[in-house]
Amino acid sequence: MGVLSNTKPQTGADPFQGTLSSSGLPDLADVERRIHQKLMEDVDAEEISHLNRAQMCNEIQAITESVLVHDGIALPVRARDKIIDNIIDEISGYGPIQPLLDDEDITEIMVNGPKRVYAEKKGKLFLTDKVFRDDTHIMRIIEKIVAPLGRRIDESSPMVDARLPDGSRVNAIIPPVALNGCSLTIRKFAKDPYTVEDLIKFGTVTREMADFLRACVKTRLNIIVSGGTGSGKTTTLNVLSSFIPDDERIVTIEDAAELQLQQDHVVTLESRPSNLEGKGEISIRMLVKNSLRMRPDRIVIGECRGGESLDMLQAMNTGHDGSLTTAHANSPRHAISRLETMVLMAGTDLPSRAIREQVATAIHVIVQQSRLRDGTRRITHITEVQGLEGDVIVLQDIFKYEQRGVDAQGKIIGKLVATGLRPKFMDKLMQQGIELPANIFENEGLSNAFFDMRRQ
Repeated sequence: MGVLSNTKPQTGADPFQGTLSSSGLPDLADVERRIHQKLMEDVDAEEISHLNRAQMCNEIQAITESVLVHDGIALPVRARDKIIDNIIDEISGYGPIQPLLDDEDITEIMVNGPKRVYAEKKGKLFLTDKVFRDDTHIMRIIEKIVAPLGRRIDESSPMVDARLPDGSRVNAIIPPVALNGCSLTIRKFAKDPYTVEDLIKFGTVTREMADFLRACVKTRLNIIVSGGTGSGKTTTLNVLSSFIPDDERIVTIEDAAELQLQQDHVVTLESRPSNLEGKGEISIRMLVKNSLRMRPDRIVIGECRGGESLDMLQAMNTGHDGSLTTAHANSPRHAISRLETMVLMAGTDLPSRAIREQVATAIHVIVQQSRLRDGTRRITHITEVQGLEGDVIVLQDIFKYEQRGVDAQGKIIGKLVATGLRPKFMDKLMQQGIELPANIFENEGLSNAFFDMRRQ
């Protein structure tokens, strides 16, 4: 199986010698290891991997009873059930973290060595009761994740990005780079992709903002979703992508395929690291260039973080409008600055003004996403890129998040409001036959928020 120990005890040795806990009872980890060993001796690994959970449970229960009777060990029913569940998770899942992966309320899992496994729920981190036996145990789980994807991780290549079958993003880093032991980070994806209605329900976006963004996507405006780590950029990008009409050809480009587009005509491309000889790497930039030859109606790039930004901007400026991507940035203005820097990473010696002209003509809308201190995620700005005046790119906020304070429970009080300004590209929306309500850009929300704050 790869993740199960096949180490046989020495002949004549007591398999539980020295494994009693301080309470005088056998150490459950050692009992579990012994049952693992017996299972692998008696049952074909390939055969048991094809059993369903009920069948697997019966098989393991019989072997558990056999081992306990043979070695004269008495365990409470609850302890036996826990051992059986752990072994099933080891065989059919990802060991100690499988219950966390099954919990739909858990959004992120962080393994900081064998004994410290953290999880995120509702935007807050907490230490779980899950533990691994040792670093070798974690390595087996990491290898089980990356092997089906053709990825590798070892001392010569101690970092890897991968994904689970459901699209959840995985990052692993091991010694000698990770000094405290193997580290594993999993950002889970919902089994059912979040829709725009979910974001409205969560308070991430208002109905008016969602209608505006839908109109922008259908009008084929180029949009960048910017924000910090864990702010929800990919989720928002997925929702924006859902607004693309079904009759368009979409090409997605990602480091690890995470987007969950529901349209029929989607081509998913994924980058690939180099092999042991340092050859065979397929970078995001190479995929962007190749996608231009695939007759795409839309290009969706999971994240721009390097020289591919130049190719993306050129594609946006040469007929591939309606493209979507994300970038790490703390504000819309910072997103523009980051784009300029990433273009320079392409290795071209372009003057600053030429880069800004490319950015100003390619990008139409910046959607800024933030994770607030209370763990909630909000779209804090929807900003129009109006063009270049002199050497400065002019930005105009259409919607923004107004923070008003913090309540007694530490929850941030705020409101998503319109700024009262209309975007310059309204004519493009009208040409596409898209009409938005006249009051969608009115700043009543801002006035009400101000007066509510004055009353308190």
